Amino acid sequence: MALVNFLDRGALRNPDGDCLVTLGGDTMSFRDVQTLSFRVANTLHSHGLQPGDVGSVLSFNNAMAFACTFGLSRAGMIWLPSNPRNSDEDSHYLLEFMDCRALFFHSEFADLIARLRPRLPLIRQWICLDKDLGEIPSVARWLEGAAETDPDVTRLPEDIAALFPTGGTTGRSKGVMMTNRVIHNLVAVYAAMFVYDQVEKPVNMAAAPLTHTAGLISLSALSRGGKVIILPKPDVDMMLDTIEQYRVNEFFLPPTVIYRMLDHPGVETRDFSSLRYFVYAAAPMSVSKLSRAIQVFGPVMTQTYGQAECPMLITFFSPLQHVKDGKPESEERLASCGFPTPFIELRILDDANKQVPHGEKGEICVRGDLVMAGYYKQPDKTAETIIDGWLHTGDIGIQDPDGWVRIVDRKKDMIITGGFNVYPQEVEQVIWAHKAVQDCAVIGLPDAEWGEVVTAVVELVPGRSVDAEELKQLCKQALGSVKTPKTVIFRELPRSPNGKVLKRDLRDEYWKDETRKV
Repeated sequence: MALVNFLDRGALRNPDGDCLVTLGGDTMSFRDVQTLSFRVANTLHSHGLQPGDVGSVLSFNNAMAFACTFGLSRAGMIWLPSNPRNSDEDSHYLLEFMDCRALFFHSEFADLIARLRPRLPLIRQWICLDKDLGEIPSVARWLEGAAETDPDVTRLPEDIAALFPTGGTTGRSKGVMMTNRVIHNLVAVYAAMFVYDQVEKPVNMAAAPLTHTAGLISLSALSRGGKVIILPKPDVDMMLDTIEQYRVNEFFLPPTVIYRMLDHPGVETRDFSSLRYFVYAAAPMSVSKLSRAIQVFGPVMTQTYGQAECPMLITFFSPLQHVKDGKPESEERLASCGFPTPFIELRILDDANKQVPHGEKGEICVRGDLVMAGYYKQPDKTAETIIDGWLHTGDIGIQDPDGWVRIVDRKKDMIITGGFNVYPQEVEQVIWAHKAVQDCAVIGLPDAEWGEVVTAVVELVPGRSVDAEELKQLCKQALGSVKTPKTVIFRELPRSPNGKVLKRDLRDEYWKDETRKV
């Protein structure tokens, strides 16, 4: 099944029901979105766009923007998600390198489009989602006279469905080639793990960007005839009100936004009784804050682990596995990312690509039908990442004899100080537990004697404070002197457009011209 087939399945079950609901804006039924996808696909074909061409949508969360994604899929084209928070140069690089031929965009990006358009001659169709912009037509004008019939394009399992840009935390974003088979298996595994009965129609809240995990998660709800409530941004008051008003069942947020929710005044008094699955993913989460989240939101916290190269469901940690006897599980268990999901093989391999014994550290490697076809136009990078059929995730992990997987850290983030290996996430877990800490990143900084010294960069909760020595003592008591930060820096953390902390940028600031020896 292709991406658009999941919309069609929902339309079959609930044709006149709400499909995409923009908070404070328009509501589109399944029939509306399906008909729009017919018209978009036929108009793309009438302008010479072909199956296999790349099309993109540039917008913050918006029902019309997401609906046009289904139109691209209906036309047999490849969806390239454009992150609206990218810089001009990153936007230009992705659209040019990924060979984009058609771009739908919201008028709030008109100035950016004016700057980019002369530099992107490959793009044949420029369409504004909400209004006419001179010679650039609105979607409404562009679709005038379009046929409302299915063009019935043949889509094969190995056809590329989407080019997902990597997070860019280790350099220029690469284009992950997601096939129809990958999308199909993602939705199938999601349906197997997120259990609803046959008549339920989930209510999904998309507060995180639809260009990333929130968009992929929504496909399962839509295939069941459920609705997606689309928020323009993850504003805490807006999210809390939406959960109560629309009786939201499921949604995803990265940990940094969950921390803001937990610190929000009165969050404990809100009604979360409709929630079934509150998904946290995309970055490590503080165990102490996770324990509090279970107490505040109820037994609904759900972890998935994946990456663009193998999206979202390498492992799954269910809500019921987070609790024991009505209370949050132990810190050791909450530090896990769950069990490997069905249809995924997972091994922990050493640097020689040999499987390590249970309980020993190694790189998490996976294979199966969730794994990407490769990186777009970068066979050398693909060969470095997929070896003998195994995707090397770059994450260091441990699997215990019962199958539980715990991520220790990113392979490239490991600090070597005085010959000892220090995994930053272990130190971050201790610092995260302090009530004054909003977020932190632990990195290695250059040192003539030790090679690298452990350094904590800490972002505080607004209105709270903590002394650097207090955090050092906290780490020393929990981890010993080798893993204790020698320096604590208080500042705002740099983040990618997806909300991930950019440790690379932090290191670059302090290392400058130093050659990193890790």
